Amino acid sequence: MAWRSCTVLLRLTGGDVSRSSVRGGRWPHSLQQRCGFRKAGRKPESRRVEEELGPAHSQPSEAAAPRRTSAPHWEQQAPPSSPRAFSRLLRPLVFTVGFTGCSFGLAAIWQYERLKSRVQSYFNEIRADWLEKLRPQKRGDFRKEINQWWQSLSEGQRTVTGIIAANALVFLCWRVPSLQRSMIRYFAADPASKTLCSPMLLSTFSHFSFFHMAANMYVLWSFSTSAVSMLGREQFLAVYLSAGVISTFVSYVCKTATGRFGPSLGASGAIMTVLATVCTKMPEAKLSIIFLPMFTFSAANALKGIIAMDTAGLVLGWKFFDHAAHLGGALFGVWYIMFGHELIWKNREPFVKLWHKLRTRGGPGGDGGGAV
Repeated sequence: MAWRSCTVLLRLTGGDVSRSSVRGGRWPHSLQQRCGFRKAGRKPESRRVEEELGPAHSQPSEAAAPRRTSAPHWEQQAPPSSPRAFSRLLRPLVFTVGFTGCSFGLAAIWQYERLKSRVQSYFNEIRADWLEKLRPQKRGDFRKEINQWWQSLSEGQRTVTGIIAANALVFLCWRVPSLQRSMIRYFAADPASKTLCSPMLLSTFSHFSFFHMAANMYVLWSFSTSAVSMLGREQFLAVYLSAGVISTFVSYVCKTATGRFGPSLGASGAIMTVLATVCTKMPEAKLSIIFLPMFTFSAANALKGIIAMDTAGLVLGWKFFDHAAHLGGALFGVWYIMFGHELIWKNREPFVKLWHKLRTRGGPGGDGGGAV
């Protein structure tokens, strides 16, 4: 099995995270033992019949094989022929373009609505503070302590808390045997699967191994403050979600071109984009390996090393990591900082004006007459 898992944990002063893929449509035995699926043992009578009939009448391989915990049943079709395989990528391509456009469009609307309600929220906060002074203070108020902890987090950490919670929920769903057929179908991405589009997004929140999830979430948490302060909450989420789909599409293309089909899952494609945006925007920032904090290096060198390693893995056919998804995420992050921000985010004004007209139509100012 090839993991999109963690090879090196970096921090400001964050990490090379990876997506994992399962080769040949089978899960490794170490994971099979955790799935809770077992083959039904044969009855003793059948074994005695086999002994009496002799080896010539027994099943050649199935009877001789030792009984092990089996993997979740992977309903994978035979890999399609090359022309047909590439034609199957048309729907994922349309989904990638459409989802990316919708992500940035919704992010622009969200930012507009947040700015529009800032004045009202300001007065609400003043009133809340005034009522809080009149209300008698409670000692040991657990809710108040939670609020204080939440306010102590940076905006980036508060932003990725929801992402981490979603990943943890999906991780728990993998532990439910009755859900595993649906989890394999919708939360693991494979270009040879019947379901192509929805796993491109859902696999970004999917981890089967706890260490895999913990490593990815640690890196996301480590880089969240810098990334969100640089892009803003709305733009960051649009980039993160788009990166998950784009990196999966790059993985689809490479698997189809090489014929190495197999499912993969993990948040590392999107996290590689976050890492690449920070390293491209702040190339002189210092990073270190969590287990070797005495060794520091620049963010630019770290990004070059990660891209070089994943390029070598893709060319040489290394199967432990989904190197195509890593490269897709990293290159998208570099492209977005150098060109995408100007091309997409800074040209959102016509769309926001259109939304403003639709938003205020029928309001106090009539068509387009409402104030921002």
